[in-house]
Formats: sequence, structure tokens, C-alpha cells
Amino acid sequence: MLQNDTNLVTITDRAIEKVKEFTSAENKQDAGLRVYVSGGGCSGLTYGMSLDNNVGDDDISFEASPGLKIIIDPISAKYLKGSSVDYVESIEESGFKIQNPNVKSSCGCGHSFKA
Repeated sequence: MLQNDTNLVTITDRAIEKVKEFTSAENKQDAGLRVYVSGGGCSGLTYGMSLDNNVGDDDISFEASPGLKIIIDPISAKYLKGSSVDYVESIEESGFKIQNPNVKSSCGCGHSFKA
């Protein structure tokens, strides 16, 4: 397990609060937030997030705040480096939003991207 790459991905206070709400509601207080990229969508890559108790030997894992661990697999790490995770809640949208400086283009719906 790789550690101490806290500059890989940042997470806003609002997103941390929301993740902690989810972990409490699902009784998974010990779970970390896995942030990943997978193939799919109209631009080729999509983001994903899940609560995960398993940290693989090659995973990058760090504390984003007291009680909140971020877990990223090494393949996703190369696409996510420098990204920021936020939680937005407005009339138009609500949910987690990733700002990624590595995106070269994205689809019109905003759910997939090309790096």
C-alpha cells in the first residue's frame, strides 16, 4: 500500500461532510472513499466513487481529514492527479463533482471525459 500522496486528490470540506453522512447512514464508519476512473461513457472514461474497507497492496491511501481515508488504485491515480472532489447542491444539480486538470475533453452530459 502506497501512502502519503496527499497532493494526488483533494476533497472539499463540504464533500468530506457528505461522505461522513453516507458512511454513518450505511453503518460503514471505518470505510474509506475509493475514487476511481473506469472505461465507459461517450468520451471514454468515467469517474466512480464507493465506500470501501479494502485497501489493496498497490492502492494509494491517505487521510483526507480525521476519520476519512481516500483510496485510489494506481491506474486511476494517473488520471486523477491534481483533481479536487466537491459536493454541490443546487436547483440544477446535486452530487459529487470532480474538477480534473487532466481532462482534454468531456461529453455534453459531463459524466465522461478524455484525458
